[in-house]
Amino acid sequence: MLTLLSPAKKINEEGQDLDNCSLPIFVEDAEKLIKSLRKYSPKKLSELMKLSDSLSELNVNRYEDWEADHSQKVKPAALNFNGEVYAGLNAISFSKKEKETAQKNLRILSGLYGILKPFDLIHPYRLEMGTRLSVGKTNNLYQFWGDKIVDEINLNLSTQKENVIVNLASNEYFKSVNKKKLDAIIVTPVFKDFSNGQYKTVMVYAKKARGMMAGYIIKNEIEKAAELVAFDNAGYCYNKEASTENEIVFYRG
Repeated sequence: MLTLLSPAKKINEEGQDLDNCSLPIFVEDAEKLIKSLRKYSPKKLSELMKLSDSLSELNVNRYEDWEADHSQKVKPAALNFNGEVYAGLNAISFSKKEKETAQKNLRILSGLYGILKPFDLIHPYRLEMGTRLSVGKTNNLYQFWGDKIVDEINLNLSTQKENVIVNLASNEYFKSVNKKKLDAIIVTPVFKDFSNGQYKTVMVYAKKARGMMAGYIIKNEIEKAAELVAFDNAGYCYNKEASTENEIVFYRG
């Protein structure tokens, strides 16, 4: 069973422990993207990514500082990303054993790096998967990555006890996985809160719940999808009637 997450737009700039970390598998591909991104002025980057002037300047500088050897100015991906999902994951709290489990069973989809282990060392960056960045003969990142992401996922699944993907990624990022070639059953946890007389997905809460679910899987060494229904963090409870074979629904409130 392999769990998938999306990255976060915000980056944690504070220093982190770099011991026992790994390197991204697709650094050469990331370097190709960086070379294309370095051609953009702050103004053009702002238009491409719909960023503010300050964020455009920041990311132009990040692309210039990016180095292929990943020996300096790098941090583990799960500690580098800073958003609701990663607050829920709380990777900083992982024990050595939990860190090893996460390296085997958790993957982060990435516009720049394709796919990451949680403790792969990465440079700070901003490149969402839906960005229409032209590189060579490809018009966007979905075309650029092609089947590399799904092939890597299938390779990772070959070491798991169940051929199951726990999809905790957003639609934008999960779209980068070629479902036709995916050798797995897809299980998607859905988190809904009671609001205005009905249960619905409140994105800020759902994002944090996705991170909590990923952390729950790691800390409890869950290897089978059937065990996910026991998740009860932050007041969420499994709702059998609202769930289907491939969608596990949790209600709160």
